[in-house]
Amino acid sequence: MPDAPRPYDPACIFCRIGRGEAPASIVYRDADVIAFMDIRPVNPGHVLVVPIAHAGSLADLAEHDGQPMFSAAQRLAGAVRRSGARCDGVNLYLADGVAAGQEVFHVHLHVLPRFAGDGIRLAAFGRQQSPSHHAASWMGLRTQSAGRLAPRRI
Repeated sequence: MPDAPRPYDPACIFCRIGRGEAPASIVYRDADVIAFMDIRPVNPGHVLVVPIAHAGSLADLAEHDGQPMFSAAQRLAGAVRRSGARCDGVNLYLADGVAAGQEVFHVHLHVLPRFAGDGIRLAAFGRQQSPSHHAASWMGLRTQSAGRLAPRRI
């Protein structure tokens, strides 16, 4: 049985790059993902890993499209370290939604090479709290994820 057509949005720049309809400096491509250099790099070697199938948010991303994205990002993080780019560490960053800083509404994962003094500062984490302070959030997550977050063997 042939594969179903992948979701595509002709107005989406990442969809057009995936189809070869828009230019990009592609560093990796397989049947599920494409990776290319960010046009506004935070540091040299900054790569975007993008599922070929269009999904505007993580909630829209099929699990079978998300897994290859993270696997490719892991391999590319190693490639960046070996590439000669200044890279003492790597951040994987995914902004999901306007409030999180998402600018292109096609899920994508940033592979960010890092080095001491690079000037990049991710938002600070909150202060440590006791479990009683986050009980309501915990209960809501447990209720919403019931049976859906069971460990899976791949």
